[in-house]
Amino acid sequence: MSKAPEEQHPVKAFGWAAKDSSGLLSTFKFSRRSHLDLLLPTLISFLFDRFFLPFCLLLLAFKVNILMFITFKFLSTSKEKDPCIVIVSHWLSLYIVFSCFWVFNLCFKWYIYRATGDKDVRFKVLYCGICHSDLHKIKNEWGSSKYPLVPGHEIVGEVIEVGNEVKKVKGGDKVGVGCMVGACHSCENCNNDLEFYCPQTILTYDDIYHDGTITYGGFSDTMVANERYILRFPKNLPLDASAPLLCAGITLYSPLKYYGLAEPGKHIGIVGLGGLGHVGVKFAKAFGAKVTVISTSTSKKDEALEHLGADSFLHSRDQEQMQAAQGTFDGILDTVSAVHSIMPLIGLLKSHGKFVMLGAPEKPLELPVFPLLMGRKMVAGSATGGLKETQEMIDFAAKHNITADIELIPIDYLNKAMERLVKGDVRYRFVIDIGNSLASTNH
Repeated sequence: MSKAPEEQHPVKAFGWAAKDSSGLLSTFKFSRRSHLDLLLPTLISFLFDRFFLPFCLLLLAFKVNILMFITFKFLSTSKEKDPCIVIVSHWLSLYIVFSCFWVFNLCFKWYIYRATGDKDVRFKVLYCGICHSDLHKIKNEWGSSKYPLVPGHEIVGEVIEVGNEVKKVKGGDKVGVGCMVGACHSCENCNNDLEFYCPQTILTYDDIYHDGTITYGGFSDTMVANERYILRFPKNLPLDASAPLLCAGITLYSPLKYYGLAEPGKHIGIVGLGGLGHVGVKFAKAFGAKVTVISTSTSKKDEALEHLGADSFLHSRDQEQMQAAQGTFDGILDTVSAVHSIMPLIGLLKSHGKFVMLGAPEKPLELPVFPLLMGRKMVAGSATGGLKETQEMIDFAAKHNITADIELIPIDYLNKAMERLVKGDVRYRFVIDIGNSLASTNH
């Protein structure tokens, strides 16, 4: 029988989880792994190395010596058995037994070091952002959710425990975990620091970890991850407003860099001024690009121009504006997760322009091919970046004072926040104040 979530690991944890596809979340007790998970096996291996194995070898050596004495004393005149054969057989038995012990010890150590937490980092969760994908997951709109499900992959906090082999961070450091907590570390993508595109990527929540247990996200009091997946935060970045950078930030930063759009003078369009889009404006401006916000809502014009510093605003439902902007963009990043027509947007691109999809609509979009052929235009996609690039993005954000515009909420407001997120009623990213509000809900 499988263990209950709160009994799978030694570190008790508490958070909020979706128990079904209703979209509602409630309190949930579970557990996190620790570098103490395998303390007993490690102790057994230590005792085996230091005491049991030497004792067995001494005992076997003593046995062989006794048998050799008996062999020479009683079998030296025997015509049935050759004393040399008897001696060799005893030494061979000693060799076989020793080899078995040695192989056993190697296998035991392999098990320990394969699953050990010596490279794990545990930190107290202080803040966690709410991504639109969290909404999809708790409602099982992508058809892959496993319940109970603890969402959250924009997780930041303070280190409280590190494994024996951790070198990257220390207790008290400000750190975070983004969209993933594991990968194979041996494929081409992993070797190129693109762990998220590894076929065996392990997502931060609603996935299966190396030890066979379910991964749980950051809507909780504590988080554990291998140090490879731990990201460091400079002191000048406020943790609450920086949490969304772990998903929204890298989701915009990565395609700007990868598709050659992070260059001064490029004309970049950002479709949608929400949790992703507003961060995209900030990064594109920091790269020196000319930025135009493209939106169906004229109410966001002043916000885009005056608050976020965009160079221009394009109302996508105004045919005159759209016609005038035809063929003027080097690249467009589409952050919209709702079903929408992309043909008018592709028409805005220059020849060789790049249209990059970042949102994840529930249903397939219609792709017009003819405009692509005639302008040698590209329609591409991008999910997020690898760990090296994510750390690079955080350091870039610290240098240019880039953070998300957030609405900080207590965790007991979570279900209401999800309702508002469905309506797009947030400016621009909800962040849960885990450190100051979660404990009060643990009854």
